[in-house]
Amino acid sequence: MPIIRCRALVPMRMKRLWGIPFLAGFFLLAWAGLGLAASHETSHPMESSQFPSLESAIRLKGPIYFCGERVPIDNPDIRERLEKELLLMLWDRAQVILWLKRTGRYFPHIETVLRGAGMPDDLKYIAVIESALKPLAGSSRGARGIWQFIPSTGRNYGLTVDRYTDERRNFHLATKAAVAYFTDLHDMFGSWSMACAAYNMGEKGLERRVEQQEVDEYYKLDLPTETERYVLRAVAAKLILADPSRYGFKMMPEDYYQPRRFDRVRLKHTLPTPVSVVAKAAGSYYKQICDLNPQLLRGVVPPGDTVIFLPEDSAKRFARNYQQLVDEYRAKNRTKTYVVCRGDTLTSIASRNNLPLWKLLKMNDLKYRSVIQPGQELVVSQ
Repeated sequence: MPIIRCRALVPMRMKRLWGIPFLAGFFLLAWAGLGLAASHETSHPMESSQFPSLESAIRLKGPIYFCGERVPIDNPDIRERLEKELLLMLWDRAQVILWLKRTGRYFPHIETVLRGAGMPDDLKYIAVIESALKPLAGSSRGARGIWQFIPSTGRNYGLTVDRYTDERRNFHLATKAAVAYFTDLHDMFGSWSMACAAYNMGEKGLERRVEQQEVDEYYKLDLPTETERYVLRAVAAKLILADPSRYGFKMMPEDYYQPRRFDRVRLKHTLPTPVSVVAKAAGSYYKQICDLNPQLLRGVVPPGDTVIFLPEDSAKRFARNYQQLVDEYRAKNRTKTYVVCRGDTLTSIASRNNLPLWKLLKMNDLKYRSVIQPGQELVVSQ
């Protein structure tokens, strides 16, 4: 039987589909299919979203307490303001999920410090509204860290803030300072809601408002808008974070970020020491040491007496290796100094040591108008 060869007949309008656009679409679908198949192998099945309506979420039933003090939601103005804060938070569900995940990392330590000081557990929600639990958070007013200390208040409560170090950025050090500050504010104003208001606007500003208005209750004071919202934002954060399932946040234990675990060591130096040397001694790496010590601003451990955090279980190794590595670094990078003589100026010293003036000033933390004295020792090379 003869073999008959024939061509499939394809309508002209169909032939166009086999051009480049059609092939591109085909391969895109195939790639997407492979991606979906891979995702099914490596992740949990996706769940449909089910959460309460915003209307039902703000139908509050009292009593509501913050730091053991009753929030007067029977007052229509207070209820309206609290409902507003709840609505704003619940509208941004992604942000609330991040808050919840971060509580796993930061709340256990805050709760321990508060409990040790005999203070209300609810104060931990202040950290949420201050910084969204981000240790490197900053504001246009110069506040930094999870507790958003300004430099002067941070220094008043034992935090170092200078050219090398900003301990406001270290969560553990700043939490201790925040608890001490709240203790003083409560002693000063007699209530936790007033203490929180003072934490936000400053104790002197709040004292002036109390004296002017002859009222010492937070919910009855006319305050700056930010401060009037402040405690109610903390109350709203408490309502959601203390009972997330009520608001449709179905968190699993593995969803929460874990606390960072570390060893602490105390170092004493007369000269700055690079973080890279610390990392090498601990069997770690530069970024890990910086992440554990966000207070270190210049990639060095500053001169003086300094506490630094190391990866968990690395302290013994660090103790064995550190001094030798520091000695090797110092030998390789000897610092040259110059003793100021009568008649010397910063410009003449820089010229004599072949240095740009700006570099001499930077190495010695000086300014153009700084006064130097005979006998003073200046670093002229590092």
